[in-house]
Amino acid sequence: MPELNDVSSQACAHIEAILDGDEGRKLIVKYKSIVAWNVNRFQTVKNPAKRRKISVPTCGTCTLALARPFVCLHCSYTGCWSGDHVVSHLREQDHNFCADVKSGSVFCIQCDDFIYNAGLDEIYLSTVVMSEEKQTKFQVAKKFRETYKAWAPTEKDKAALEGAVPIPCQGRRGLLNLGQTCFLNVVLQCFAHNPLLRNYFLSDKHNYKQCKLENCTCCEMDKLFSEIYSEDCNPHGPITFLATTWRASAELSGYAQQDAHEFFISALNQIHTTSRGSTNVSCNCIIHSTFAGQLQSDVKCERCGNVTSTVDPMLDVSLELKGKGGEVSSAENTLASCLRRFTQPEKLGPKEYSCGKCGKASHEANKRLSIRKLPPVLSFQFKRFEHKTSDKSSARKIDAPIRFPASLNMAPFTTMGMKETEKENMMPSNSYPGPAAMYEYDLFAVINHEGSLDNGHYTNFARFQDEWYRFDDDKVTPSSLGACLNSIAYMCFYVKRHLDYKPYTTPTYVLTRETEAVREKEMEKEKEAARMKEVEDALLATV
Repeated sequence: MPELNDVSSQACAHIEAILDGDEGRKLIVKYKSIVAWNVNRFQTVKNPAKRRKISVPTCGTCTLALARPFVCLHCSYTGCWSGDHVVSHLREQDHNFCADVKSGSVFCIQCDDFIYNAGLDEIYLSTVVMSEEKQTKFQVAKKFRETYKAWAPTEKDKAALEGAVPIPCQGRRGLLNLGQTCFLNVVLQCFAHNPLLRNYFLSDKHNYKQCKLENCTCCEMDKLFSEIYSEDCNPHGPITFLATTWRASAELSGYAQQDAHEFFISALNQIHTTSRGSTNVSCNCIIHSTFAGQLQSDVKCERCGNVTSTVDPMLDVSLELKGKGGEVSSAENTLASCLRRFTQPEKLGPKEYSCGKCGKASHEANKRLSIRKLPPVLSFQFKRFEHKTSDKSSARKIDAPIRFPASLNMAPFTTMGMKETEKENMMPSNSYPGPAAMYEYDLFAVINHEGSLDNGHYTNFARFQDEWYRFDDDKVTPSSLGACLNSIAYMCFYVKRHLDYKPYTTPTYVLTRETEAVREKEMEKEKEAARMKEVEDALLATV
């Protein structure tokens, strides 16, 4: 019997033969229903007393409760995989297909294997998204999420695509070290493999040939993506990007060693500043649409129980590697444990907080951080460089390894998740509001620092589709997820498995483009009116 996660690389002729007929349409309806059922059964509601009770599915042969049921796509039978009961049912009833409720994988009895079909894969994804959309109305004004619509090219798009030159999608190009610029190279590689940034710049949302700004970092990003996704496989030297960075950030200029995290934050600010339509409040430029989240700080007065909450923007999360005792313990060094330390209550000093309700300086107050809004891309920095005093010569590096996962669920560290935990009498909760996809992230890039504080070198790992590569300046070598997870991480980048979005909101660059188009038309009318006035004045002068 094949393994549960095996998927045949060959197309299944048996399912392709029936999909277009009546039998295929019934099979698709059944397939959609079981996928939607699996999404809905894990959702929680605000009032558990109103939650509709759903019976646990049982095996039709051995009657055991099933945590991961397999459903026959031809009848109502549900069975277990490990006991071979669902396969036996298919053989006995002369049925061809069953589906794994959890993953949506379809098993063909004639192929005796799990099969892949592009049409079923699209149906699975669209059904999951549609079911999740109905579960997220609590997020924004209790409205349903905006319905997802697949992109379909208009006549204008088709005309533009006819003359377009296709570009290679390899995206694996090394960057030359221009003199201790490895800190810049690793961050640029992480930008290049960030799916949201890649889609933005490769879809011509910012064109450096049309931009009129001087020292524009967005133009440098556009050039970078053009170079990395070009046919040239030779290492690229980001000379103009480095020069633009020097002009924009004096503290990063020169050939001294720099911190990759400092450059990362500086680059985000520069890209934001030079983005079209960027604002200081509620900005949805490409940087804020990708990296921006919200951090909530709750200060509770133990005397009267009053809670004061403040919300601050965040672009990344910096995590301590040390515990309460100030020592680094290898047993505690996991990303999850660092996040637990980051979000655990912290006692404030007597002069650090004055309660607004008591009107007195409280001697007992706790402060707790939580993530109020999760960004599409989560960036973590581990504080490996410790400065005990203002003297940089006394700084040291913490070389302790940190274990981080390939996939991450952020629900326990969100404001909403913590409230659910408090409702469960301080016991860890396994269920959180909304679909699980709201909280799930996948690793796509890691930055490593090798060597000492004064004489170190940056490298990075990045995922391109399902393949991992190691980038060491101009050297690009195939790697693996295991090698990445075993590396000494300095920064980690995770992207949401399924992106959510603001309902019925037009992106800033679209609004800016429309505003500029209207302004250009008005300027053309004014120029035409001025020209006509000059002609009239000239005619009157001749008379």
